[in-house]
Order: sequence, then C-alpha cells, then structure tokens
Amino acid sequence: MRPPMLSLVLVLLSTGSQAAPAVSGATRDELQRLEQAWHRCLREAMTHQPTGQSRAGNQRNALDECQDHENAYVAAAMVDGAGRDRSLSSQALSWAASVATSVLAPITDWIGRLKR
Repeated sequence: MRPPMLSLVLVLLSTGSQAAPAVSGATRDELQRLEQAWHRCLREAMTHQPTGQSRAGNQRNALDECQDHENAYVAAAMVDGAGRDRSLSSQALSWAASVATSVLAPITDWIGRLKR
C-alpha cells in the first residue's frame, strides 16, 4: 500500500499547469486553470530535485515549493463547494462515506493480504 502523499503526488504529476492567481467565487474553468497551474508547478519542481535524495524527499520538496498554488486551488474549490447543497442530511452522508472509506479500505487491504 502506498502512502497517501505518494499517491497524491503521482496523480498530480500525471495531469497538467502555472502561476497561482487570486481566488474569489471560482468558475469551473478557473478551478481547472488553478489545478493545472498547481500540477505544472509540481512537475517542474520534481525535475530539479537533487539526484541523491530519496523519492519521498523529492516529493515533499516539490509540494513545499508549490504550496502557494495548492492553497489557491484548495481555497477556490472550497469557495466553489460552499454554494452547493449543505443540508444536514447531505453533510451526514458525506461524513458516513468518509468514515466508511477510511475504515473499510485498510480492512479490505488486510483481508486481501491474508488471502495471498
């Protein structure tokens, strides 16, 4: 099982982007542009990491270098998500899905390892 940060970085590096613009009520296009800028920054940061350093170290350094892009993207996504249905039932369903995923994934992985 890969550490979550490694999986996140691999997903981010497989997509595309550039500089972090300001955030206020982002549209889908703006969100996509911010995400692409963050991904581009990560890819570029990974290309100039020291060769003797561990892969995890390279990934942490790349994430640190692109923190501003990440913050801009997350803030825009949160502003975008704030206008969506936030009823108590939808929040409860989101929480239940989150808990189920965080509990079931490790158990499923453990059972899979036992079967091997």
